Amino acid sequence: MPEHSEKIYDIFIAGGGINGIGVARDAAGRGYSVCLCEMNDFASGTSSNSTKLIHGGLRYLEYYKFRLVQESLKEREVLLKMAPHIIWPMRFILPHSKGMRPAWLLRLGLFLYDHLGFRKILPGTSHIKLNKSVFGSPLKSNFKFGYEYSDCWVDDSRLVILNAIDAASKGANIQNYCKVTNVSKSDGLWSITTTNSIDGKQRVSKAKSFINASGPWIDDVLESSFKKKNSKNVRLVRGSHIVVNKLFDHDRSYICQNNDNRIFFMIPYEDKFTLIGTTDIDHGQSAGKVEISEEEQLYICKSANEYLNTEISLKDIVWSYSGVRPLYDDGASEAQDATRDYVIKVEEQDSSLMVNIFGGKITTYRRLSESILKHVEGFLGKRGNAWTEKSSLPGGDIAVDGQIDLNTKLHKKYPFLTEETIKRLVRSYGTISFDIFGGAENLESLGEHFGSGLYEREVNYLIQEEWSRTSDDILFRRSKLGLSFSKDKIKKLDLYLDDFFKASSHSKNDELKSKMVEKV
Repeated sequence: MPEHSEKIYDIFIAGGGINGIGVARDAAGRGYSVCLCEMNDFASGTSSNSTKLIHGGLRYLEYYKFRLVQESLKEREVLLKMAPHIIWPMRFILPHSKGMRPAWLLRLGLFLYDHLGFRKILPGTSHIKLNKSVFGSPLKSNFKFGYEYSDCWVDDSRLVILNAIDAASKGANIQNYCKVTNVSKSDGLWSITTTNSIDGKQRVSKAKSFINASGPWIDDVLESSFKKKNSKNVRLVRGSHIVVNKLFDHDRSYICQNNDNRIFFMIPYEDKFTLIGTTDIDHGQSAGKVEISEEEQLYICKSANEYLNTEISLKDIVWSYSGVRPLYDDGASEAQDATRDYVIKVEEQDSSLMVNIFGGKITTYRRLSESILKHVEGFLGKRGNAWTEKSSLPGGDIAVDGQIDLNTKLHKKYPFLTEETIKRLVRSYGTISFDIFGGAENLESLGEHFGSGLYEREVNYLIQEEWSRTSDDILFRRSKLGLSFSKDKIKKLDLYLDDFFKASSHSKNDELKSKMVEKV
């Protein structure tokens, strides 16, 4: 029999990607009671498989999406100040040669890009002579000039996790590996049945409003849990990326134009690699089955080889990933033409509220959350003011250019950690690093070493404070250490996690038995 919760939540959210978690944080900060369930791990879908950019969307100007671009451009600096440990400025080089979009058109687009967002921190566009610059050295000789402009890089999955931590600290009940399996309505309340993906246990919760932030699975939730037939609201568009060993030594990224009018990026990645992508093709499969095809791999390699001096091939790929964008189906003929803007659909009837979120992009998640909360306020009444614009995410209480100073402080307190590890800690946890390592005085005090600077103390923190359950949670969503982990190292971590959760389960059983004895 399912366990029934006595608490009635103001808001129940299905989906632990950036949209759902963002709404949970905003709502909890305003004083609403919130429960959020994610069927897998947080950010395990689209939100950890992006191109990892906080950007305005330069190419959207061609589709006259001025409002979307302006909103995104404004958000760049808001998010940069909110989380300067996991978000930082990045300069992008747009190479140009004959046969591409006219130079005057690019200059006009970049002028708009510089001024639509009222930037104050990021530098503006400049002209660059590639044939006389180190930034032109990786490129073919026909790229003699180009333009350099600003956007931001983000660790996308950590953005989700940090929002989740902050939401929980404000009272939200946040659960991963917990799937919504049935939703019904009675007496003006939603009754939501969830099933734990680990032990199969069921729980029934009640809520005054339901927010469907299931991303690629939004139509699946409507059909399976709400019994709505033939729900077809989203267009699943697959974006795939490849990672190769580092192609250039500088810190600039490249935005490149394909002959088919698509664009792709070549971006420095995790110090040792280069990230290349993305594709834009209709997925044509279930949202749960997402992987890069050989055709996409070849397409990305061919695209990059149109620009690079040194060609890459399939054998150079060290890792790849794919994500499905749940774009609102606006009837666009080509996948790359479908709108990236978010669409909110609200149903209010029988004293209950339901909100469905379609589409959206990681850059505008905070603004989307504010839009959702306007509907919630109209239904439940206002509890608190909008607050996230001036806030900091956990660990982000440093200046925009404060990473170097924090790096120095960490090195002084923990001189036994390598520069590589300290840099990773700064860019993952920011000031939380001091909480994780506390008064540690040497490597031995950090416990078992799993490889690549990952120690037992950090693993325990990720389990206890960041909901980690599996090695994938730790190595690919809480960090990107999986790129340097061998199969033997992963097995070692898996065994530790198994032992940890077995011991935890036994401890809980002993505690329960003790309470039962006390009652007797």
